Amino acid sequence: MHRIAVLDDYQSVAADYCDWSQVPGDKEVVEFHDHISDVDALAARLEPFDMIVAMRERTEFRRNLLERLSNLKLLVTTGRRNKSIDVEAATERGIVVSGTGILPNGTAELTWGLILATARHIPQEDASVRAGGWQETVGTDLSGARLGVVGLGGQGSQVARIGLAFGMDVVAWSQNLTDERAAEVGVRRVERDELFATSDFVTIHLLLSKRTRGLITADDLALMMHTAVLINTSRGPIVEQQALLDALNDGTIGGAGLDVFDEEPLPADHPLRTAPRTVLTPHLGYVTRNTYEVFYREAVEDVAAWIAGNPLRVLT
Repeated sequence: MHRIAVLDDYQSVAADYCDWSQVPGDKEVVEFHDHISDVDALAARLEPFDMIVAMRERTEFRRNLLERLSNLKLLVTTGRRNKSIDVEAATERGIVVSGTGILPNGTAELTWGLILATARHIPQEDASVRAGGWQETVGTDLSGARLGVVGLGGQGSQVARIGLAFGMDVVAWSQNLTDERAAEVGVRRVERDELFATSDFVTIHLLLSKRTRGLITADDLALMMHTAVLINTSRGPIVEQQALLDALNDGTIGGAGLDVFDEEPLPADHPLRTAPRTVLTPHLGYVTRNTYEVFYREAVEDVAAWIAGNPLRVLT
């Protein structure tokens, strides 16, 4: 019998998207709805399983954990890459790591949810109306405002094009961005300092790497207008967390819309939970029905293919 663990099913919906009848033979599937960070506790929970389906980067599989999972033969991650999995260590232990496809639009769409929520103070006004209040804030127009896009790859390009549709002045910067690439998207490349100093909204769309970890510093935030808003739907560690907290608490910037954090789930006592002028969402960029359908359908396909001896979408 194959024992299959489905991890970090926060919303208890994995069973709605997985058709395990496609997997031949006897099997036991266990969905876990909580999150465990402690390596000892995680190893004890997962040791009996020979297959694990991991949702994105919610749970880390480093060498110190993989070495304790003596029964593990297949580790499936949703998406095409996963920085939280030590693929080299898994391969050394004979563990196949497979991925799935991913839909490209969810994170860009959520980015605009955060931009609109911060520009028009939607959470604050919603809470006010429910409490009996009325019109507490004055919003910011998007038309005519400047949108600064840090990173003009797939997600950044989508966000930039939507900004143009709103009538915004869209500029972009990243370490390797060229004038020609920016022009292809219909925006203008500017230098880093100009982007931070002149943008009404700064939105980050970079992969987390050694080069981008801590890329956005206190110096960058200090350049921003006191009314400007920072949006991050990429990865929390791209922005220096303490610098962001300081900028919010002392009014250096006008606010922040954050979907990603240095530590996830965000601890209950984390200072960002009480930081002023923020809209916080719990890493929802990819959490949509269509994306989950792709993730879980292809995760089941990966399991069935491995059992048949023909692993699919193997990560190296």
